[in-house]
Amino acid sequence: MLKPKIQEALNKQVTVEAQSSQIYLAMASWAETQGFEGVSQFMYAHSDEERMHMLKLVKFINERGGHAIISPLAAPPVSFGSFKEMFQELFNHEVAVSESINDLVDICLQEKDYATHNFLQWYVSEQIEEEALARNILDKISLIGDDKSGFYLFDNDIKQLITAPEEEV
Repeated sequence: MLKPKIQEALNKQVTVEAQSSQIYLAMASWAETQGFEGVSQFMYAHSDEERMHMLKLVKFINERGGHAIISPLAAPPVSFGSFKEMFQELFNHEVAVSESINDLVDICLQEKDYATHNFLQWYVSEQIEEEALARNILDKISLIGDDKSGFYLFDNDIKQLITAPEEEV
């Protein structure tokens, strides 16, 4: 059985993951309208992945005797200025999600909820990967500079980074 403080913290993380999915969906739509098929495909896939992260939390909360609450979300931005700005925002967002996961892990340790702590280790590892991926993309964009042909190649290459969302929820 989940303690009320743990359930509340997990439900906040459900919202964080849902918001992430919405933000990446907005980025995908914007990239698509800019003619960048590869970036939009990457962001659509990333949005799906974040939704899977949310569903994993929802199922965990409910399986542990809690009640996962689906709360309203803030509208994501609809325009991102440039791809560099968009991917910088993605990186900043992933850092914030990592902080949120770390806060959740800390609450679990304070409450001595080792089962939830163990469950969250997957999220800790996932965030390390997410931040590294975003940092790597930003590094590539910096190398490209203002070279339009470089962005064309980048748009093509980013398709290689698309991963299928987790099958098991």
